[in-house]
Amino acid sequence: MDIRTFDSAEAVAAAVARRVAEALVTTPTLVLGLPSGRTPVAAYAELRRLHAAGGADFARATAFALDEFVGISSVHPGSFRTFMERHLFQGVNLPASRVHFLDGAAGDLETECERYETTIDAAGGIDLLLLGIGANGHIGFNEPGDALVARTHRVTLAATTRRDNAALFGGDPRAMPREALSMGMGSILKATSIVLVATGARKARGVERAVHGPLTTRLPASLLQLHRRVELYLDRAAAGRLHTWRVEGPGGFDDTTCA
Repeated sequence: MDIRTFDSAEAVAAAVARRVAEALVTTPTLVLGLPSGRTPVAAYAELRRLHAAGGADFARATAFALDEFVGISSVHPGSFRTFMERHLFQGVNLPASRVHFLDGAAGDLETECERYETTIDAAGGIDLLLLGIGANGHIGFNEPGDALVARTHRVTLAATTRRDNAALFGGDPRAMPREALSMGMGSILKATSIVLVATGARKARGVERAVHGPLTTRLPASLLQLHRRVELYLDRAAAGRLHTWRVEGPGGFDDTTCA
C-alpha cells in the first residue's frame, strides 16, 4: 500500500482531486468508480473547481457509482444518485450517457445487480476506484461478516452504517433504508487502481486494521492488502494509529513514527 498522509482533511481533498485530474490527462477515457458519503464531498468540490479552471476534463470519461439504497427512487433526496449529481456530476462535463447508477427501486434486484456487473465489464472494467472506509471497516456497503459476496449484491446495512448516513434522511437513522445494493469485494478488487480516502480520528482504528491487521471478512477493508495498486490518502488524525507514516507537503515527506 502506498500511504500518503497530509496535514488536514482539506489537503487530502486537494490531493485526491489532483490524482483524478492527472489520471484524466493520462487516460482521457478513464473509467471511474465513485463513492458517496461525507468523506469525498470536499474532493468532489475541488474537482468541480479544477474543471471550471480547465484542469479536469471528463468529456470522454465514464463513471460508476459504488452503491445505492434499496427501496427509494433515483430522484429521492436521500438517494446516492441525487448525492452524486449534486456534489459532482452537475459541475463537470461528464456525459450523462456515461454515468451509471444502481437502481435501488428495480423490480428484480438480483437482475439489477447482474446488469450492473455486465455494464462494468462492457466498459472495460474500472480503471480508478475511489473508496471511503466505514468506522466498522466496511468499503462500499460490504459490511463485516462471516463471508463477503464477490459481485454486486443486495446487503443489509449495519446499525453503525445507518447512523453514519442518517444525514441524508433528515438525521433520523430510523428513516434510513435498511438495505442497499453495492459493488462486491471481487468487483472492487478487479479495479486497476484503488484510492482509499480517510479523514478524522474516528477512522484511525479501521485504517490501522486495514493496513496492519490480518486479512479478515470481519474487516472488509483489510482485503485491500491483496491488491497490487492501492493508495491511501489520509489526514494526520486518520493516520494516527499507523506504525509509521509520512506527511506530504510542498517540502516533501516528513517521516514520523507513531506510538
